[in-house]
Amino acid sequence: MFHSLNFRLLSAFTLVIIVIMGSVFFFTYQTTRGEINRFGDRVAALQDRRVQLEMTRYYQFARTWEGIQPFVVQWGKLYGRRIILTDIQGTVVADSDEKLVGRAYTAPEPGQPMMPVPGFGPIITPNQPIGALHVTHGDLPDINRASLQITFNTIGRFFLYGGLLAIAIAILLTFLLSRRILAPVRALTGAVRGFGKGDFTRRVDFQDKGELGELASSFNSMAEDLERTERLRRNMVADVAHELRTPLSNLSGYLEAIRDGVVQPDEATIRSLSEESATLSRLVNDLQELSLSDAGELKLVIQPDDLTRLVRESVTALQAKAAAKGLTLAADLPEALPEVNIDSHRIRQVLYNLLENAVAHTPAGGRITVTARQREKSLYVSVADTGEGIPAEDLPMIFERFYRVDKSRTRATGGSGLGLTIAKRLVEAHGGTIEVRSQPGQGSAFTFNLLLAT
Repeated sequence: MFHSLNFRLLSAFTLVIIVIMGSVFFFTYQTTRGEINRFGDRVAALQDRRVQLEMTRYYQFARTWEGIQPFVVQWGKLYGRRIILTDIQGTVVADSDEKLVGRAYTAPEPGQPMMPVPGFGPIITPNQPIGALHVTHGDLPDINRASLQITFNTIGRFFLYGGLLAIAIAILLTFLLSRRILAPVRALTGAVRGFGKGDFTRRVDFQDKGELGELASSFNSMAEDLERTERLRRNMVADVAHELRTPLSNLSGYLEAIRDGVVQPDEATIRSLSEESATLSRLVNDLQELSLSDAGELKLVIQPDDLTRLVRESVTALQAKAAAKGLTLAADLPEALPEVNIDSHRIRQVLYNLLENAVAHTPAGGRITVTARQREKSLYVSVADTGEGIPAEDLPMIFERFYRVDKSRTRATGGSGLGLTIAKRLVEAHGGTIEVRSQPGQGSAFTFNLLLAT
């Protein structure tokens, strides 16, 4: 319960409501307290001026300060402050506390926490000064309690009702939002559980332009990739089994025939066994290359080298195979090309894979051309053929491992589906890219680039 999204949303909304209400109440209390202070100061100033006015009238009527003491005591009790009256010589003639009468006034009595009220001093009649008034008083009593009482009485009930209403709205919003948010989350959870059981056909049907919609879209895209990968994996198992079964069956058959004396171990038999062994070895090597590439352990010996030489050597190596099929294999190279930073063994492997792929998919009478051109700081090598071409729906996956346009699995054109994948990995390991352009019935062109030596 405490870890559910509903509880977390409700807790967050409630906390926000409490913080907002507490902040508003605090600032309202501080404002009220300040206003009470300012109001008290104004009232105290008016009262002090009234005392001063009454003393002036008394003096004007009596022409002396004698008899003023009872009035000062009464005013002190009435207004709740210390009132001291001195004559023009500075002698105290009246004191609301009756402590300094007859003494010379110098400053407030020690120990008093009060300060004189600014602005009061000499009492002046129209003709001459007649004395001085000194008033001292402290803070208004119980101002904090009064501020809280006023604040609560004026807006407290509104805070209470508003808080209850806000919490009710928070519960409603939590219910609505959690349903909207948790719907795709539950769908994603169910799909993930299905994936764990091997069902890669699950999709999340959630159309939204926000973050959850983007998450659902990303999940569906991942699911499609996983489904395609699983499909390729299954095809891989079948393909590898097929590729292994044929040469292994041939080897086993020849060996049994030789053991039984049916076939003599002559040169032709040994050559056939060697070819089957080479087929197995090539498949194992291809799988090892991909394994090293996936693990990031593919070792390259990069150094400046002549790409023209590598192209001519690769073309020469496959010339006999192309001629046996009735194909024309040629290289169209400039007279001089700058050196490139490559691992010559790996790039020769790329060229061999691309050329072998072109030979396998080009019918008799076709042509295969290898070209190389410099563009800025790279050399671009292209292997183009006039073969059967690649359908548009297969182009995005042509470099996927074990993917083959020809699904027949024939020894002639089926292949293992690893050659183009290995070529792509090796080119990318050199910091280059490889791409394909093709039209069904018109042929294909594979192009990759390599950085020039500096």
